[in-house]
Amino acid sequence: MTQFSRRSFLKTSVAAGMAFPLMGHSVVRAAANSKLNVAAVGVGGKGWSDLTSVAASPYVNIVALCDIDETKDHLGRAVEKFPDAKQYTDWRKLLEQSGIDAVIVGTPDHMHAPISLAAMALGKHVYCEKPLSHTVFEARAMTNAAAKKGLVTQMGNQIHSHTAYRTAAQLVHDGVIGKVKEVHSWQSGSPSWRQWADRPEGTDPIPEGVHWDNWLGVSPERPFKKGVYHAFNWRNWKDFGTGQLGDFGCHILDPVFTCLKLTAPTTLVAQAPAINNEVWQDRTTVEYLFPGTEYTAGPEIKVTWYDGAGVKPSLEVVGLPADAKLPAAGSVLIGEKGSLVIPHVAAPQLYPQEKFVEFKVPEVASLNHYTDWADACRGEGKATSNFSYSGPLTETILLGNIAAHFPGEKLRWDAKALKFANSEAANQKLTKPYRKGWELTKV
Repeated sequence: MTQFSRRSFLKTSVAAGMAFPLMGHSVVRAAANSKLNVAAVGVGGKGWSDLTSVAASPYVNIVALCDIDETKDHLGRAVEKFPDAKQYTDWRKLLEQSGIDAVIVGTPDHMHAPISLAAMALGKHVYCEKPLSHTVFEARAMTNAAAKKGLVTQMGNQIHSHTAYRTAAQLVHDGVIGKVKEVHSWQSGSPSWRQWADRPEGTDPIPEGVHWDNWLGVSPERPFKKGVYHAFNWRNWKDFGTGQLGDFGCHILDPVFTCLKLTAPTTLVAQAPAINNEVWQDRTTVEYLFPGTEYTAGPEIKVTWYDGAGVKPSLEVVGLPADAKLPAAGSVLIGEKGSLVIPHVAAPQLYPQEKFVEFKVPEVASLNHYTDWADACRGEGKATSNFSYSGPLTETILLGNIAAHFPGEKLRWDAKALKFANSEAANQKLTKPYRKGWELTKV
C-alpha cells in the first residue's frame, strides 16, 4: 500500500479520474455458500451495535477486533463476546491478518477514511459509520475506491433501511404529493455530547489500556484530557468530528436524497455564528440549491438545513396549518399537491390532512441494514447505502460545514472538478494535512 501526501492526493483526486459519481461498477463477492470473515475496528459505542448487528447473520464469522481502548466497555466487551477473534489496538496491524473478507469501521469520524481506504486497497468490503468521512476529498476518494476495486460497501445510516424512510420515498415516487417545490430539514435538539468553547488547558494521565496516539491517528498531537475527547465527546471538536450537521445530516437528509434522487448542490450559503479553529458552532442554517430531477417541480430545488437547540423552520415557512406540530428532527417536502413531513424515525405524515384522510399509505417493509451488507458481500442481494450513494450524500453534508466557515457567502460548487468555483479559501477546507506516518492510502 502506497500513501498519499496531501499534495499528491489533491493532484490525483482532481486530475486522475475522481469523477462524480461513479455508478454501476462490477462487484467482487465472497461465495454465497461460504461464511464471511469480518473484522471490526472501533467496537465501543456505535461500533458495538454495528459489530453485534452484523454478527447476527449466521453467515458471518467475527475473526478480528480492534479498539484503542482495551477496557471492559470497549475491546474487553467485544473479546468476551467473540473470544476466538484475534485482538488488536492498532488497525494497521489488524489489516496484516490474513483471511479477512470485510471490515466494519466504527471509529470517530476522523479515522473513517484512513481505515476504510486501507482496507479497500487490500480488497476488503467495508461497512463504515456515518458520516462516511471527515473531509469532502476523503468522501470522494472512498466513493471512487469502492468503484475501482468492485467492493460491497455500506454507510452506517441504518434508518435508510427503516420502513419510515422507505415509505416516504415510495410516496414521493408514486406522485402522491406531486412534484416537490422546496424542502426544509432540521435537527432542533441539543447535542448529546458536551460542548466546549475552546480547547481546555493542561493534560491528564492517560488511563491504563487506552492507546492515545492510536486514537489521535491522522490528527495533530494534543494532550489527553479526561472526558473531553475519548470516548464520547469528540463530535464537538473539528479535528475529530463533524458537529451536528455531520452527526445528523446523513440520517435526516438521507430520505430527501432518496425521495428526490439528488446528487450534488450547485450553490450553498450558510448562516452561523463565528467559528474558531477548535470546535463547531452550536447552530447552523445551510441553504442548498440542487439541480432539478424527475421528482422536482422545476429545474432547480432549494433544500434548507437547520440545526441547533430549538432551531427549526416555522409552520408558516413550510406551509403547514397552525395546529400542525413539527417533530424535533425531520424534513418537510412541499409538493404541488400536498406536503410530506418525514420525522426522524417515525411514520411520514401527509398534509393537508383532510385531503388525505382516506388515502391508504403503502406498507413498505424495513430491510436489515447490517445483514443485507453481509449478504451482499456473499453475492446475495445488495447494499442500498453503498458508497456510490452515500459518498455524494456525505459530500453534501460536509460542504455545509465548509459553508459555515463563511457565513452569508454564496459558494458555487463544481462537483465534477471537485472545487468551489468562486472561493479559494473554501477550497482549502476540502481536505486537511495528515500527521506523518498516518497519511491516506492510495487506492
